Amino acid sequence: MALWKEIPPGSAGAPVTPSAATPPERSPVEVAAASILRRPAAPRPEGGDSVIAAHLSIEGKIEGSGNVRIAGRFKGDVRIDGNFNIESGAQLTGQVLAGIVVVGGELQGNIESAKRVDVLEGGVIVGDVKAGSITVAAGSRMRGHVEFGWDDDKVSKLDQSRMGDGK
Repeated sequence: MALWKEIPPGSAGAPVTPSAATPPERSPVEVAAASILRRPAAPRPEGGDSVIAAHLSIEGKIEGSGNVRIAGRFKGDVRIDGNFNIESGAQLTGQVLAGIVVVGGELQGNIESAKRVDVLEGGVIVGDVKAGSITVAAGSRMRGHVEFGWDDDKVSKLDQSRMGDGK
């Protein structure tokens, strides 16, 4: 006993012959373009980091919000509303403006107005650092000027008092 009902060819509900059902052949480029256009945009992970992988060398500028990690080499300025991590073995040549900056690799440039800077063991900074607080691990190195613990308002008032204005 069959579990399906056979329908004679040509009657309503009968399978269509392959020649009538198959659309004309399309090139691989047309097929790929059609699949991309139909595919919904991939959701971005919440709280995920943007990463420059260890085997990459990039030159340019990074701007925006979110967290960024560099494991490779980057030449250019970084200005982000988020945290910035230079991993061990990574190299950055440029200026950094970010909320929290962690240096485990090598930075040749200045860090401006960070809330906090952590220089890990093996981390190297050649440049000036201006931050709310700084943590320096044994085995790290730095050459440059460091300012921490100062509020911008306090600094401007202190500078004015040094100038004799007192305003």
